[in-house]
Amino acid sequence: MTKKNAKLSKAAEARIANYQAKSTLVGGRSATRRKDNVLALAIAGVSILVAVAAQLTYFHFGPGTPKPTPTAPDASIAENRVWTGGMSVAGKPINFELYGDKAPKAVASFVDLTKKGFFENISCHRLVTAGIFVLQCGDPEGTGQGGPGYTFGPVENAPADNIYETGTLAMARQGDKGMSMGSQFFIVYGKSMIPADSAGGYTVFGKVTSNIAGIESIAALGTADGKTDGAPKDKVLLTAISVK
Repeated sequence: MTKKNAKLSKAAEARIANYQAKSTLVGGRSATRRKDNVLALAIAGVSILVAVAAQLTYFHFGPGTPKPTPTAPDASIAENRVWTGGMSVAGKPINFELYGDKAPKAVASFVDLTKKGFFENISCHRLVTAGIFVLQCGDPEGTGQGGPGYTFGPVENAPADNIYETGTLAMARQGDKGMSMGSQFFIVYGKSMIPADSAGGYTVFGKVTSNIAGIESIAALGTADGKTDGAPKDKVLLTAISVK
């Protein structure tokens, strides 16, 4: 074999060895991914079972994946004061007040989104009629997974006894994740006990001051599928929302 051929042979062998090494690495990564996927599915399965078994796990399923960003409105927007406002819920006008002094981050976000028209024609996508009594609103996607493009936290002004009085306005969030609040909120139309988790309770940022009966009438119609937790029977839209 000539020196030239010997060099070519060695180069070919090196290329083959390199290819085999890469193939082994890719195969290993694929195997690892398969193992990771199986593990993730197992963990997810256990999590679902725990959630189903737990009492009142409603708020553990929203609002979407938390994505903390620096774009959440500054708490100073709340002006450390009580705000007043109004909105129409499925055509039923209600008035409310917001606790900018007790929940400045939540109120700053709500006020900022309201002034930008974010809530106009957004649906109230979820109604719970047993165990807890709430109408959840504020998701632009109407699925329970949407938000304003930012999240904020931690929890503010949660009741120490886990009791949410009729008329309470509170922020929805993911279970055990205090930084997952966005635009979704819930209206308590009947006194409810909602247990705290590792992140605390749920931020109470205001209350309905007139016509809670309008929300009760929506709840009285039940859900679209007749279950105690689901989309309202009739579509519920927020309109004419304002704050001052």
